[in-house]
Amino acid sequence: MKLVVSIGITTALAGMVAFFFFDAGPQTSVTSGDYLPNLARGEAVYAEACASCHGANLEGQPNWRSPGPDGRLPAPPHDETGHTWHHPDRLLLQITALGTAAVVGNGYESNMPGFGEMYSEDEPRDVLAWIKTQWPDRERDHQAQVTAQDSQRN
Repeated sequence: MKLVVSIGITTALAGMVAFFFFDAGPQTSVTSGDYLPNLARGEAVYAEACASCHGANLEGQPNWRSPGPDGRLPAPPHDETGHTWHHPDRLLLQITALGTAAVVGNGYESNMPGFGEMYSEDEPRDVLAWIKTQWPDRERDHQAQVTAQDSQRN
């Protein structure tokens, strides 16, 4: 049973990785253009829309690496113990706008909804900018490199 669950999780993550490496969609970054993040607004929107699942302190839900009774993965942490910092801004903003299932595809199911209709283009960027301020330098630097490499591909 554990092998089947591991294979399912690995398949979903592989789809996510393939999507973010090979998607030719428009580049969106927290740092692109003339955008200046509003960290206070990012913190407020996070508290309003994200904290109920991802935790008030970015800690995520318990056992976030193992599917729950519904077969879906619990909400991961957005602090340095999670994997958010492994992904470029573009992918993180797509997931926020469309929901994880829509981005991963291939029948992947997730409890993460899309928030694209609820917030302006800048509000999710503010949330991501605020989350990044909570990371140690190592994770923030790594994520900046991943985002830069992703922007060169697109």
